[in-house]
Amino acid sequence: MTSFATSGLFMSLAVLVALAVDRWLGEPKSAWHPVVWMGRFLGALGSWVAPRSGDSTVANAVYFVRGAAAWLAGAALFASLAWCIQRLVGQLGNPWLEALTLGFALKPLLAWAMLKSEVLAVEAALQSSLNAGRKRLAWLVSRDVTKLTECEVREAAIESLAENLNDSVVAPIFWFILFGLPGAALYRFANTADAMWGYRGERNGQVWEWGGKWAARADDALSWMPARIAAALLMLAGGMRGLQNLPREAERTPSPNSGWPMAAMALTLNRRLGKAGAYQLHASAGPVKASDTQQSIILATKALLVAVFIGFIAIFFEWLAA
Repeated sequence: MTSFATSGLFMSLAVLVALAVDRWLGEPKSAWHPVVWMGRFLGALGSWVAPRSGDSTVANAVYFVRGAAAWLAGAALFASLAWCIQRLVGQLGNPWLEALTLGFALKPLLAWAMLKSEVLAVEAALQSSLNAGRKRLAWLVSRDVTKLTECEVREAAIESLAENLNDSVVAPIFWFILFGLPGAALYRFANTADAMWGYRGERNGQVWEWGGKWAARADDALSWMPARIAAALLMLAGGMRGLQNLPREAERTPSPNSGWPMAAMALTLNRRLGKAGAYQLHASAGPVKASDTQQSIILATKALLVAVFIGFIAIFFEWLAA
């Protein structure tokens, strides 16, 4: 690519194109969606990676090696495909056209509009009935939703919004800025693998404790910095409310990363969020209300706008230094 095509301006333009495409065109059809392809790859290897419940004929270490090998093969495959696409884009000869095309290629690796839509759909379903809200929430989260109260359904939806602000938007953009399209593809593969394999104990008749361990740790490593950036963006968007309590609240969750944006959301909304029997964030605050769902989306949107503003400031200083 040209020198312009390796600059912060080029990468920022590609990100803006991706966000614009996400806003106006939404998700591509599943037949053309790289994250769907990643899911199919992981699903096809799932029975090899994790044993069926009660099957103890193979040592745990073998399943760990299988999980690591399958993850590395998938990561290499999808990162290589993304590298080839980026190389082809670089042959277009016009940096502005390259940025536009690369933005279209980046779009399927992030999903902000769909995330907002799904969270709002949970709230809309709750207005119909608690059972409808539970069923809609099951599209968003992996936890058991059958016994959740209305407040707990709403909490889970807002937590999912905060967590996926990182997983589906901030982290892919972070790795794209650092390593281009291959970086974003690698992250999305890692995050998808964690969602499908990264469980402790049994899920859907298979035991993932060892087969999914590599996928879980890889996602933890790749999400570490972006999760804290997402939390910082939420704090900035909310006027830095409760900043001094953020580290303490973030550490209450079992995950080393998801607690950061979730805690930032709880503190900024000044609402209690949590998972029954597992953790509570900002426990001294009041319970979430119906209006908080929309407020959480407004806050997350502002956080992205803050990120865009910071990007433009960085571009300006790059231009001054040129």
